[in-house]
Amino acid sequence: MKRKVVSLLAAALWISVASVPTGGQTLPLLNMGFSGAGIGADLLKVIDRSALWRKHGLDVRTVYLSSGTLMAQTLSSGDIGVAGFDTPAMLNLALAGQSLKVVAVPINRLEPFFVVRSNIKTPADLKGKKITISRFGSGSDIMTRVALKYWKIDPERDVSFFQSGNTPSRTAALVAGHMDGALVSSTGVAKIVATGCCRVLADLSELPLEFANYGVVVSGSLLKIQRDNVKRFLQALIEGIRTFKNNSELARAVLRESNGDAELGALYERLTKSFRDFPAPENRGIQNVIDSLPTPKARGAKAEDFIDASVMEEIRKSGFMEKMGGVKG
Repeated sequence: MKRKVVSLLAAALWISVASVPTGGQTLPLLNMGFSGAGIGADLLKVIDRSALWRKHGLDVRTVYLSSGTLMAQTLSSGDIGVAGFDTPAMLNLALAGQSLKVVAVPINRLEPFFVVRSNIKTPADLKGKKITISRFGSGSDIMTRVALKYWKIDPERDVSFFQSGNTPSRTAALVAGHMDGALVSSTGVAKIVATGCCRVLADLSELPLEFANYGVVVSGSLLKIQRDNVKRFLQALIEGIRTFKNNSELARAVLRESNGDAELGALYERLTKSFRDFPAPENRGIQNVIDSLPTPKARGAKAEDFIDASVMEEIRKSGFMEKMGGVKG
């Protein structure tokens, strides 16, 4: 039944090597699945409102999927060829045998906040408590387990996990008191703290760990058949990051939509530091994700088998960064 639902959803999305006419010009059509309502979604809005997809010769349709796990299933069905930004969920799928490659990593560290009910003061207080995640195997699941292990808490024995969905759903569960802790994106943390129910236990970006948290993954067939379109996609992504950093008015307007009247200064500064100017995939961050995955197939798996940095290297050698007025790749 789950496979049927995914297939029906994907049928409505149809992406492949199709193209669409616009103003007399035919642009290649790519559909990108994404999960999460935080940083990644906001970056996509900046790219779209700056017309960067079209500038780089593409018509990109971004499709929201409610979890990294659902996105992995949709990608597995072959109905989307580009997925962002839940790298752990995508690598889980790759380990299961799907032909996937990580082609970019805009953020190479744990980024969310670990938010808890106000009565929880230290990580040790989480023992015996209820933790909400998106879905088992999703990025929120994996990153939660990484944080718990860092605090010497056994995810299997010391806490109970419940599947609630992405940040808005996890936030609602915390506010209602049904759950004791959850990962909350940096774009959503101010809103939940303002309710008075909860507090930030930890800013996970401060953990001394490279972790390919937000990445772009493409199917092997798409990379082979539409390599030039993947290159154009990545160029638009890079310019989108630059626009986010340099056009604070636009970026703050997008953040305001996600965060209401919350103070945006600190959030904007945090994100400008988090986004990498040249988001080439790197072995260490990918390897740390693989090592954190619970599947037995992750044991002994090597990051280089799931990375294709050649497109980003081609962009670097082309002088694209210098032409754009940014730093060298």
